Amino acid sequence: MKHKPDFVLQQVADTHVVVPVGEQALAFNGILTLNGTGAFLWQQLDEDVDIPALIQALRAAYEVDEQTALADVAAFITALSENNLLTD
Repeated sequence: MKHKPDFVLQQVADTHVVVPVGEQALAFNGILTLNGTGAFLWQQLDEDVDIPALIQALRAAYEVDEQTALADVAAFITALSENNLLTD
């Protein structure tokens, strides 16, 4: 899975936001604000990855246990799916 290419991650001061570009700027009403972990996971979705790879990357970068990483990745993917920001 990957994030849709018409959404880009930007940093505004200390905040990470995902903003629509191109035609999506007209279709998507708003922006998505991410914390540091969310921004990290978004960047991992620049490439086609699966959930186990996201969990592994999160554990390596943040030194969290597997259960915490699984919960965080699941919540993140759910939020992106609900907002139609992922490709198959």
